[in-house]
This record gives sequence, structure tokens and C-alpha cells, in this order.
Amino acid sequence: MNETVSVRNRIEHIPHPKYRPDIDGLRAVAILSVIGYHGFPFWIRGGFIGVDIFFVISGYLISTILYESLRLDAFSFVEFYIRRIKRIFPALLFVLTSCIIFGWFALLADEYKQLAKHITGGVGFVSNYMFWKESSYFDNAADTKPLLHLWSLGIEEQFYILWPLILWSAWKQKFNILTIILSLTIFSFILNIKSVSTDAVAAFYSPQTRFWELLAGALLAYFTIFKQNILSGLKIKINSWLKIISHQNQKDKKIDLVSNIQSALGSLLIVIGLIRISKEFHYPGLFALLPTLGAILIISAGSHSWINRKILANRVFVWFGLISYPLYLWHWPLLSFARIFGNETPSRSVRISAILISVFLAWLTYRLIENPLRFGKYSSKKAVILTVLMLLLGLGAFDSFKNNRVSGGAAKVESLSRQIGWTIPVSSMEQIENCHTMFPERTQLSPKERDDNFCIIAKNKTPNVVFVGDSLNLSIFPGISKDDKMNALVLSASAAAPFYNIRTTEFNDSIRMFNYRLTNQALDYAIENADIKIVVLSFLNGTDLTDAKNAFKITNIENLNEKNPKHILTAALASTLKKLISKKKKVIYILPNPMLNYDIKNCLASYRPFKPVGNSKKDCSESYLEYMNQGGREYREWIYSVLNDFPQVKVIDLAKVLCEKDICWGMKDGKVLYRDRGHLSDDGSELVAPFIIEQIHQELDAVR
Repeated sequence: MNETVSVRNRIEHIPHPKYRPDIDGLRAVAILSVIGYHGFPFWIRGGFIGVDIFFVISGYLISTILYESLRLDAFSFVEFYIRRIKRIFPALLFVLTSCIIFGWFALLADEYKQLAKHITGGVGFVSNYMFWKESSYFDNAADTKPLLHLWSLGIEEQFYILWPLILWSAWKQKFNILTIILSLTIFSFILNIKSVSTDAVAAFYSPQTRFWELLAGALLAYFTIFKQNILSGLKIKINSWLKIISHQNQKDKKIDLVSNIQSALGSLLIVIGLIRISKEFHYPGLFALLPTLGAILIISAGSHSWINRKILANRVFVWFGLISYPLYLWHWPLLSFARIFGNETPSRSVRISAILISVFLAWLTYRLIENPLRFGKYSSKKAVILTVLMLLLGLGAFDSFKNNRVSGGAAKVESLSRQIGWTIPVSSMEQIENCHTMFPERTQLSPKERDDNFCIIAKNKTPNVVFVGDSLNLSIFPGISKDDKMNALVLSASAAAPFYNIRTTEFNDSIRMFNYRLTNQALDYAIENADIKIVVLSFLNGTDLTDAKNAFKITNIENLNEKNPKHILTAALASTLKKLISKKKKVIYILPNPMLNYDIKNCLASYRPFKPVGNSKKDCSESYLEYMNQGGREYREWIYSVLNDFPQVKVIDLAKVLCEKDICWGMKDGKVLYRDRGHLSDDGSELVAPFIIEQIHQELDAVR
């Protein structure tokens, strides 16, 4: 019994790092940088590096606690995670609960389902994996995800789970801790460098490519605790040399030139990062060294260096540092909700208001929720209650997501709001799976090389019509799949031109690097299968891809020397048509529907319980002339210039179906025709389907 009490006493008196107000000040720099970037990205281009600073601080403080506990033989997994629960759960639970309650009254069906999904990920601390998986062509804008910022909390919590286990095991086995830290840090950093050039999204969200920043803090903590004499001796020698060089009085012990230089250099690195780094960079990569090394230099400089003592330890900075965690949790949901309700980027005054409100809520959370639950009596009971409440919230959110619970705000407009967004599948999974069995070679591709919606078949029998193209195929499928006289096989590759050997990738990323392989497979299947009578080509993104200044890079993998996108696409289209026609295939080319200049949710703005902060689109229409002037005319002129040599190719122009005279509709007769700015909804698909089906039947009758 006495032995048990002794152990408990040791655990309850686990040494914590001596409080340093300058580290709270550094937290303030981190959170204010992040908020500045989120609120005013054109002013503070590199503000997102504040997250990297947080990673270093977390790695340093947590590792300091772990090292001291292990050294004193006072470490307890239970006590460690109780402390983590009391530190992380109170504010997080309050913010997540507030978001789901607010979302119930204010969001549309697709928005509420997405929020419920993200709350589930936030509760499970796997948000980084969730957003990594979601990052795709069909993903909605980042600023319409109120909990997107939880990706960084996910990485920290994953580190908190793994790092104590690794350290404890290594300590018990008497392994060299320094070797382990260095090895893991170097491995993670190298993985980060390699991944950022091949898969920037994975490098950003993956814990493997981010842990090196937390481990950098752990490395600093190791030297601070176990090698303090070496560091102090080295600093004394360098100080002496510097004082000789600068003619300082050797007896003046108060002047620590090394620490001042460290702090100044660290601050300079962070400032350079804030100014020079931007979202266009492949990040993290090498650029993440700026905030990481900057934070390490500032922390290692100690609390007595001038910048740390006079600036970072200033009361204002310390105050922001103390509320930095709840402020991080609050600021992004408020900015995101403002974006959702305004259907556009909020005005400067709205953004400033959202930030000020988040500061006030963070202070209240810190004073009334975080501190009372984090400190005081009944430590274990608090942790158990917080854990149960978090699990209940997660289960409730998961149930809402899984069972498509309709929010209160969406009740009046459920059928319309469910048309919006790609959360609603365009086909049953059975249809997709049955279709993929027709392409066994697809399994030879890596997950990165294949599209899960590449193949959809309307009926489980031999197809006679094949649609080859980009995501326009997916958006028109619901309507064409209902025709009884044809069996449509839809083969799509995200953003891909439906021509042989054309690679389309975004300039700032490597996604869709292998989409041409899927397109080539689709065209080969159409040519080689005698049952296929008609091949329908669709190309929604052609309006952008024919513009040399667009966001996509167009490459002919068999002719890398050609750089002009229009020349590349012209040759590829002509070559593809020649191959199809030579095999006696009837070809139909679908010209895309107009791209909307407004968010389709503007059309439903009047149904929200909160009136839009920005402009709504009550009539849900736009000028046909404006659409044509923004690329529609150029695209059509290009297509017809190629098709002049192929008079047998039939053309269907969806703009003629969706536009009347000079007006193009996004919502008509009480039906939402689009699911986003470019893709048709199920209702939109059913509107244009008869025109497509009629043309296909005419061609089928001609070959019978």
C-alpha cells in the first residue's frame, strides 16, 4: 500500500518544464500568423507556417516532460494521457459541439453531412487523413470546410500516441535515445523532401512527412536536458570570442551575445518565411526549414535573450499565447461559416469581425472551460467524463453522416440541397463494381493511378454505347442511364481530355498524372469491342484547356516538345477520331454545359435561416453572351475547326438545352440543375438526357 502511494506521489509530481513566457509569446506569433493568413492571405502570404512553429513547440514541451519523467522513473502512460485529455479535450469538445449545433440550424443537407463527417474525423484525431483523401477534383473549396484546420491537431495527437511508446520502449531497453531521435528525424525529413515533389497533398497531410518538425523540438529538448553542460560550455566559449571581437567587457556576465544572435536569427528566418513562402510553393519540403529552424533558435536562445525577454515575453504576446489553442480552434470555423453564408469570400469587415469574435470566444473558452477542467481536483474523473462526452459526440456525428441526417436548416429544401456537391453518388456501388470487372488491368494500377469512378455501367449486360471523357460523363450519367433501349458504359478520367496520350495535370500539383492511361484504356475498349456501335466523347474542361494561361498543364506523352495546348489537343483529337472512324464507330461529340459564374448554393440562399452575408442569386441565371465571351466561343470555334474534316461526327451542344435566348439557367422550375459551378446535378442530367438519347438512337438506327 505504501509503495502504491509512493508511486502515485511520484507521478503527481512529474516535473514539467519551467514556465517560459517567451514560449507563450512564440505561440502568439504562430497563431497570429495563421489567423493573418486565413483572414488576409494576400497580406500575409506565408502565415500558414505558424503551424510548423506550433509543431516545434509541441515536440519540445512534450519531449521535455517525457525525458524528465523517464529519468526520474516517474513516467506513467495513464497519467500522461490524462494530462493530454485535460489539455486537448475541453476546448475541442466545446468548439465541435457548438459547430454541430449551429450547423443543424444553419446548413444545407450536403454541408451538414460534410460537417458531421469532419467532426467524426476530429473526434478520432484523423482529420489529416480525411482531408488528404478528400483532396481531389470533386472536392469543394477549402474555405467551405469549417473544420479543415483540425488536420494539424490530428498530426499532433498521432505524435502524442506514438512518441511516448517509442521513448519508453527505447529507455527500458537502454537504447541510445539520441540515435533514435536523429534517425527518425532524418527519415521523416527525407520522406518529406521526396514526397513533396511527387505528391504534395500527401506531403502536407501525412504524419510521416510532418513528424520531423515535432522531432526537431524533441531533439532540442534532449540536448537541453541531457547535454546541458556541453551546450552551456560551448555557449560560454563562443560568447567569450564574440566579446573579444566586439570589444565587450569580459566581466559583464549579463550580456549573452550568442543567445541574442540566436534569437535574432531565428526571428529573421520566421519573418523571411512569412514574407517569401506562399501557397504556390511545394510545401512543406525544404521551405519548412525556415519556421522550424527559426523556432528552434528562438527557444534555444533562452528566456534572457533581448527579443525573447522584451518582445515575446510582452504581456500582449503572452496573453495571445495563453489563448492560442482555443483561438486556433475558433477562428477558422467562424471564417468558414461566413464564407458559406456569403457564397463568396467575405468582405474585409466581415473577416475582421469574425476574427475579433474568435478572440473573444477563445478568451471565454480559456477562462471558463479550459482552465477549470485542466487544473484542480478530480483529475481522473474529469478525464473519464471528457472522454465519454467526446465519444458520444463522435458517435452522434458519425450517425448523422452515415444515415444522411437532414439538418434543421435543410428541412424545407432537402431534395434540392441534396443535389448539390459530390457527396451524393451518381451511381450505385454495385454498378461501379460490376463495371470494373470488365477492366481487370485496372487492378494493376496503383491507387494513385486509378479513379474509383472511372467505370460505371447502366445495366449489367453488354454495352452498345460508350461515353469516354472527363467528369462531364459522371454528371450526365443519371439521366442517360434510365433509357431502356441502350446500355451506356461510362468511362471517365478526372479532368482528362478524351483523346489518346494526353496528360492533364494542374501546374501546382501532380494529381491526374496517370489519367491518360485510363483514357487510353477506355478508347481501346471502344475500338476493340465489336458490340460498341457508338462512342460519345465529352470534355467539360476544354474551355480552360485550350487557354495557354489556364491552371492545367497539357502534355502529349508521345511528343513532349510541343508546348502549345491548342496545338496538342488539335492533333490528339484528329488522331483519335481517325482511329475510331477507321473501326466503323459512330462518334458523337458533346459540347459542355455553361460554367456558372456563381456558387449554385446562391440559388438556395433564401432558404437559409440566416440571410446571406454576400450577394444571393435569386433568379439563378446568367448571360449566355458572358459565358461565350469567357471561353465558350473559343472552345466551340476550336472544336468545329477540327470537326470540319470529320463531317460524320455529330455534335450535341448542352448550352442550347440549358440556355434560352440570352439566359442560361442554374435553377429552373424549382429544380437545381447544377451540383457545383460546372457539373450538372441529377435533375440537370435528366433535363439534358433526352437530347443526348435522341441523337444516340438516331445513330443506332442507322447502323442496324
